[in-house]
Amino acid sequence: MTSCHRCPEKSIIDIKYSGASLCKKHFAEYVERRVQKEIRLQGKVPARAKLAIAVSGGKDSMSTLYILSQVFANHQGVELITLIVDEGLVGYREKSVKLAAEFSEKLGIPHEILNFKESFGIRMDEIIALGDEWRPCTYCGVLRRNLLNRRARELNVEKIAFGHNLDDMSQSVLMNIVNGDVQRLVRLGPHKKTQAGLVPRMIPLRMVPESEIKLYADVMEIPYLDMHCPSRPRAHRLGFLEIINQMEKETPGTRHSILSSYDQMIEPLRAHFPPAELNHCDKCGEPTMGEICKACELLDKVRKALY
Repeated sequence: MTSCHRCPEKSIIDIKYSGASLCKKHFAEYVERRVQKEIRLQGKVPARAKLAIAVSGGKDSMSTLYILSQVFANHQGVELITLIVDEGLVGYREKSVKLAAEFSEKLGIPHEILNFKESFGIRMDEIIALGDEWRPCTYCGVLRRNLLNRRARELNVEKIAFGHNLDDMSQSVLMNIVNGDVQRLVRLGPHKKTQAGLVPRMIPLRMVPESEIKLYADVMEIPYLDMHCPSRPRAHRLGFLEIINQMEKETPGTRHSILSSYDQMIEPLRAHFPPAELNHCDKCGEPTMGEICKACELLDKVRKALY
């Protein structure tokens, strides 16, 4: 490592895509400035508003929780609440739920734990036990989004913040382009506007690489669970992660370029593919393009298999 570009201190990171070498203090400031810039770019937060933060206990969401707690510390009218989802993954999720709840309390932010079993009558462990062909990550993602959106709406939340990082976002963009799924590409957050019944998403860490978030969490002594979901090896997006990592290795800045290209084309795409008119799900009342939402459709399927 070399000396920090901004002071005589020893650097802790050499950032290849920018050429910067930074010490602990200036690296933390570098990350926080980008997050604050993203918050501004993603739409003004009203002077009086409630913001929810979806926290899993991993480094990304815990860093999001910490930074937002600092950003809005002096905003008297802005109220933060942590929403923690317990999908029902024995040996994994109970550890992260505990960490997220304790860190929220330490920061003085109220939290709620949303439980799959209580809300849907099903644990993710039961779905995983059905086999890989059931694609448990699909079930988990759909049900988690349903639960978070529903509770955030009930709490009259202005926006809900997620901890997706640059790696996550560039993977999502590339995956949807490769799959030809323009509608899903258009629906990617962050959302400045959204449809009735859908709480807009903030993604404060979207321009920060995963490796930098991990280093930031370590530098700032933010607690987090340093382990992956047991179903991660089944995730479809891992293939895109490998592709982007190889491209980034050969051409530093590839992830930023993918997301920058997306940002330049998203508004013309939204103009060409306007949001579909939404109905209310016949079963749960959540917004849906059909008669039954995706969550209820998946739940019906898995209940028939289990019971």
